[in-house]
Amino acid sequence: MTGLVSSAAMDPTHAAQWRRSGLALALLLACIGVFFFDTFRSMEQIWSRSETFAHAYVVPPIGLWLIWRQRTALARQMPAPTVWLLAPFLLLCATWLVGQLAAVNAVTQLSATGLVVLSVPLVLGWHTAKVILFPLAFLFFAVPIGEFMIPPLMHATADFTVLALRLSGIPVYREGLQFVIPSGNWSVVEACSGVRYLMASFMVGSLFAYLNYRSWQRRTVFALVSLAVPIVANWVRAYMIVMLGHLSSNQLAVGADHLLYGWVFFGVVVTAVFMLGARWSEAPAGPQHALPPSDVAARPGWHLWCATALAIAAAATPQQALNRIDDPATTAGPPQLSLPAELQGGWRVDASGDSAWKPAFRNPDAEASRRYVHAGVPPVGAYLAYYRQQSEGRKLASAENQVVSLQDRNWNPVDTATHTVALEDGRELKVLQTTLLRTDSSHLVDRRSMLVWQFYWLGGPVTSSDHVAKAIGAWQRLRGEGDDGAAVMLYAEDTTGQATAAAALHDFLRANWGLIEQGLTRTRATR
Repeated sequence: MTGLVSSAAMDPTHAAQWRRSGLALALLLACIGVFFFDTFRSMEQIWSRSETFAHAYVVPPIGLWLIWRQRTALARQMPAPTVWLLAPFLLLCATWLVGQLAAVNAVTQLSATGLVVLSVPLVLGWHTAKVILFPLAFLFFAVPIGEFMIPPLMHATADFTVLALRLSGIPVYREGLQFVIPSGNWSVVEACSGVRYLMASFMVGSLFAYLNYRSWQRRTVFALVSLAVPIVANWVRAYMIVMLGHLSSNQLAVGADHLLYGWVFFGVVVTAVFMLGARWSEAPAGPQHALPPSDVAARPGWHLWCATALAIAAAATPQQALNRIDDPATTAGPPQLSLPAELQGGWRVDASGDSAWKPAFRNPDAEASRRYVHAGVPPVGAYLAYYRQQSEGRKLASAENQVVSLQDRNWNPVDTATHTVALEDGRELKVLQTTLLRTDSSHLVDRRSMLVWQFYWLGGPVTSSDHVAKAIGAWQRLRGEGDDGAAVMLYAEDTTGQATAAAALHDFLRANWGLIEQGLTRTRATR
């Protein structure tokens, strides 16, 4: 931090305080970088593999440039530590630990970034941090969060496109994210969600507002506009793509043209928004608007170094706690997982083999699948995905684990709901029910459908909620019980009606969940 200020323009006391504070801040940031290196590395890995977050590479250098622009105003401030900020600093360390235990990347990455940001007012003081408040907040754009918005944005895009087509007089038949018009079939895929436009627009829009406006009201309004415009623009883009294909007999707006038109349209819209926003830009702040010199008195050096040492100790605590929590006994070989061969209630293993369908679960430690039959009802398939010692790339409850992959072209999810099953032992089990339709049929009326029931087993507790599963897993890991868990999928395909498939799933689960649960308990006991 000392490189930002000219010591020649300060009195000796002021310059000495900046040198000490700059060194203390550099030391604290270096320790945070070491202690949370894996978290920051995971952020960079997401930047490199996801086009949605590729813009995050420019966030740190832009943040440093914005701080450099304020070097004169910073020189007018007297740095002094804000000791009470050790409390929220320690809270962020605890939040990181909880996120690590629950294997929630968004929590760990936000917490680690928050520690970097909070280090500045902690070491330099609030008066100094106010000068660079936006550059510090801007660093949060480097956190790769927002993928959870992809499914709802895809559905919103499909809703708008279908509505606009119907208002244009074009008949539409819709099933989930796929729809049919007289000229052909269309589907809303992950790239159509518009989340990459949304992220880039919000980051650039916030930067534009900070550089062109002085009042926080104008800055806030423009930032919100830059957040809303790409959503609506993406809806219009999707509608225009379909209309171009329809009017050109599918000669335009398909394949690579589809993406090209999308980026060109997005560029035009964003440019128009910035040109409009520039009309209300405010002149840069002159001397009369500059922050007054800080009236904070220089404090003894021991005060600064004690605060820095306590912050470093707090930052080191989560990793030490994590090392103590993780039980070395859980480092055994891969779990041995199987589904029962002997069932109750008249169910038996289907000798013809397993179903070709498989859910999209990422990197489980063990998998098992079987198909079972019973007279008078459709066959029921069972799939287990078992996770142990979860990490960033292997998590039980994750947005990347899906009943049907967004890239799947065989099955189309059209409906989700919760369903409660009363088991024979008196327990009630809630499952998440997803209705899938087969997409490779030419008949729109008699379509093959499949019901999928999904829930999580966590060493005893059972839930269909991702959030509850993460919380239970974190609590069990905190107690030294490990983080073993399994995703349970039951599915039945039916061409005559969902009632028959649901009855088959209900009968199978009610009679045989106890046997499946016993097998999972044996697998957990082999840790």
